[in-house]
Amino acid sequence: MLKRIITAGLMISAAALPLAAMAQDATAEAAEVTPIELPLVDPLAVTGDLIIAGSSTVFPLTEAVAALFTDEGYSGEITVDSIGTGGGFERFCEAAETDIVNASRPIKAAEIAACEANGRTPIEFRVGTDALAIVVSAENDFLESLTLEQLGQIFTGQVTTWDQVDSSFPAETIQLFSPGSDSGTFDYFVEEAAAPLFPDAEDDVAAGAEAVLIAPGIQLSEDDNVLVQGIEGSPYAIGYFGFAYFVENADQLKLLGVDAGDGVIVPDEVTAEDGSYPLARPLFIYSAPSVITEKPQVGEFISFYLTNVNDVIAEVGYFPASVDALNLAKENLLAALGQ
Repeated sequence: MLKRIITAGLMISAAALPLAAMAQDATAEAAEVTPIELPLVDPLAVTGDLIIAGSSTVFPLTEAVAALFTDEGYSGEITVDSIGTGGGFERFCEAAETDIVNASRPIKAAEIAACEANGRTPIEFRVGTDALAIVVSAENDFLESLTLEQLGQIFTGQVTTWDQVDSSFPAETIQLFSPGSDSGTFDYFVEEAAAPLFPDAEDDVAAGAEAVLIAPGIQLSEDDNVLVQGIEGSPYAIGYFGFAYFVENADQLKLLGVDAGDGVIVPDEVTAEDGSYPLARPLFIYSAPSVITEKPQVGEFISFYLTNVNDVIAEVGYFPASVDALNLAKENLLAALGQ
């Protein structure tokens, strides 16, 4: 589990990225759609601590916003735990011990029921867009792209050596690295790449998930940095995680394109937002009106988050949500605040 406690004086630290100007470009659509402006939040005036847990994918984005919040004057303590989306909803809904959930997938019906049983009606806030990165080691000199079907076959163990994928590839064992089953990234990958291989199963998603979990030699971790280290260590390894972790380790990893049938698509700010990259997905945070009422600092932080997320998202390595999506998130917050 990754855990970061952010206190006064912490500055944002981000590598120089080729996406630096992208956040400004993403707001160009504001000429057609007017962004909603939330009431100004003064971090100096906000008191009380914040507890956030959930997705390892959303973790670096929330961490960057929290650091900015602190840098602009917030003197409380923000704890951000990276435990996977499922673990985040469990702590928020069942244990009712956190204020905000980081999530790389929408909340499930069972999780909503668990929340409501504890008097928490979850509210969704879209904060950005991720393009799931399929990566191999920078030492891999034979692979540039794969189809979704090939990815599914690889991660469900239907093929176990690279020459079974393509006869021109080395006859070497494929080394698999995947987020664990508590991860929203795992859920998303299973739905998009593994489940379609089980059309006759009563539950294709469950069948796909089971196949990935028992694939020969697969290494699972909720810590994406562990996956990075494993993949970069062998030219025959392959794995997947949020785009930010590729950006952070681009010198050691090679990003693969995905052959969607009409050409190979590489994730970037355009293909992620327009949906042409087949493994693009929305990123969220969640809270509840009861939490925001009980702890006003939660509403203040979410307001600051939605207002400032596009100032840091490119540096983190993700892509901005559309103005429409951010407007809906802001409307959800205003409704929770009774405004």
